[in-house]
Amino acid sequence: MIRYLVFGMGDTGLSVARFFEKTAVPARYYDTRLNPPNLSLFNQLSSQSEIVLGTYTDKLFENIDRIVVSPGLSDKEPLIQKVQQLGIEIISDIDLFVENVTSDFVVITGSNGKSTVTELLSLMCKKAKIKASAGANLGRPALDLLNDKVDLYLLELSSFHLHRCQQLPAKVALLLNISNDHLDWHDGEINYHQSKYRIYKEASFSVYNRKLKESLNYINKNPRVSFGLDEAKEHHYGMLDDGINKFLAIGREKLLTSNEIKIHGSHNIENILATMAVAEQIGINKTQMIEVIKEFQGLPHRMQIIAEYNSVEFINDSKGTNIGAAIASVNSLDGPIILLAGGQGKGGDYKFFADSIHKKIKEIILFGEDSELIEKEFEPYVPTLCVSSLKDAIHYAQERSCAGDKILLSPACASFDQFDSYAHRGEEFCRIVGEL
Repeated sequence: MIRYLVFGMGDTGLSVARFFEKTAVPARYYDTRLNPPNLSLFNQLSSQSEIVLGTYTDKLFENIDRIVVSPGLSDKEPLIQKVQQLGIEIISDIDLFVENVTSDFVVITGSNGKSTVTELLSLMCKKAKIKASAGANLGRPALDLLNDKVDLYLLELSSFHLHRCQQLPAKVALLLNISNDHLDWHDGEINYHQSKYRIYKEASFSVYNRKLKESLNYINKNPRVSFGLDEAKEHHYGMLDDGINKFLAIGREKLLTSNEIKIHGSHNIENILATMAVAEQIGINKTQMIEVIKEFQGLPHRMQIIAEYNSVEFINDSKGTNIGAAIASVNSLDGPIILLAGGQGKGGDYKFFADSIHKKIKEIILFGEDSELIEKEFEPYVPTLCVSSLKDAIHYAQERSCAGDKILLSPACASFDQFDSYAHRGEEFCRIVGEL
């Protein structure tokens, strides 16, 4: 029997442990932390399992055939470099999922929008009475989904997942977009892009963004369909403009107008076109798609209008954790914008950030770890202010706002310098605005 080492005892590691318990696979579990958050649950594992914490010795690798690495752990980790030297096979939880799945699955990735698309697809499946389970990057870990008796799995995958996937024979693969993100983790732009494009390698059907012309270099010879905000050829998804209304369309066939969509922004129209392209391939008809699209109000912490106070709108986009997401959010709004941004950077290009949006905003108020680095790039263009906390940022923004302004939290950074997660940051934004 193959002997496994599982590196990382967070939620993904715990899902691997649950799967191995169910399938009676012995494993050794390791975490650099002496008290990882799920330790009590790991301690309930069978006697076939062994737990090692803190500093390790070479004994950790004895009789190990494969190592399952949690997605957030980069190849720069000393343990992973040691494993590579020893020639031990490195896999992800997604590899275990693929080796054991018995139903079709769809894979979705992109720098931005993948959670929106996954949720939309899940709702469309429900409308079409297709039994589907969604998870991986957001929601339940992939291996936990195998407990469900379903017709289809919807996997939202990050570049971290894709970096290590050995086989990914999806029924449909979708890459929404690419903006530079996690460059520090991937050690550069080229590696990050290649991790994203990897999604197409073994797919039976590919859905691609026409703006990403490089996609065609990675898509195999199997069928494919494209989406984009321009007019599309027959069978492809795009937009039509009759001078009065803008329509989401397949070729020349009009499906619905952009005014019938409740979520804001051209980037969300692009997400919806991509979702429809995937939905068609899994047997969902146009009527069912359109019904769901008209009802969909978006995800929490993603361009949520949470309040209007003194004729100023407050918008929660805490899920805008990278520069590309923040740019898309700013560009989706009309009217004067006071932008609240900052946090823990991911190696993004703040000069590009400033160059891309300074004409759309009247002021930027910054907080968190990278606030001064961001301020440096925006100072030549717009008024800037660095403050110590999100609360201060909100109060200063409210004081400086005028009727008709929009105060937008779209940080362009991770939250972990001051918050537990982007959701925690968004909840705090809503709470503080509520106090106004």
